[in-house]
Amino acid sequence: MDYSFQTMTQQQAEDIAAHWRYSGEYSFYDMDADPEDLAEFLNPEERKNTYFSVIQNKEVVGFYSFTQAADATIDVGLGMKPDLTGNGNGTEFLRAGMKFARTTYNPEKITLSVAAFNKRAIKVYEKMDFKEVERFQQATNGSVFEFVKMVYYCSNTI
Repeated sequence: MDYSFQTMTQQQAEDIAAHWRYSGEYSFYDMDADPEDLAEFLNPEERKNTYFSVIQNKEVVGFYSFTQAADATIDVGLGMKPDLTGNGNGTEFLRAGMKFARTTYNPEKITLSVAAFNKRAIKVYEKMDFKEVERFQQATNGSVFEFVKMVYYCSNTI
């Protein structure tokens, strides 16, 4: 699958926030599930050049955020268009994001955090050699949830 990355536009951010709705327990990932996250996502000053839309066949099929840490680490956030999730697209989507991160930022490691209930995503991350490094509790979406922090060492091959 060919994916291209472009800096997220305001229109793309607004479209994702307004229209991307996940079903069942995955509604946790709806942009408006947490007002603080939504405000950051919709604010171009907050997004700066850290959010990228992922384009396939001229359509936004996902997004990534890349945050540079002081120790040559890139922390990644990501989302895939709801109707594309759960259909075996995750590995290629993640591979594309990892390649973009490595090419753009040249990190020593890539980290991400995922809700512990999201076994589907964790399976994809483990398939791509991410390793669990810690579990933590985080207040979000009106409650406190367990998250899994995972790391990928860039000395591995994608």
